[in-house]
Amino acid sequence: MNKLTIEGNWNEIKGKLKQKYGNLTDNDLTFAKGKEEEMYGRLQQKLGKTKDEIRKEIENF
Repeated sequence: MNKLTIEGNWNEIKGKLKQKYGNLTDNDLTFAKGKEEEMYGRLQQKLGKTKDEIRKEIENF
């Protein structure tokens, strides 16, 4: 899944992440152009996973 596909399906992906990880909020999952690294940083802190692990999980949705 490429970046454009992820952006287009972000609401669906966000919902799946919130279901899987109940501690995530809309703020944690804010996806704004140019701010992807900030979002990955927030997710790394909340989930205790590496950026690569998070990217792979998002791509698998």
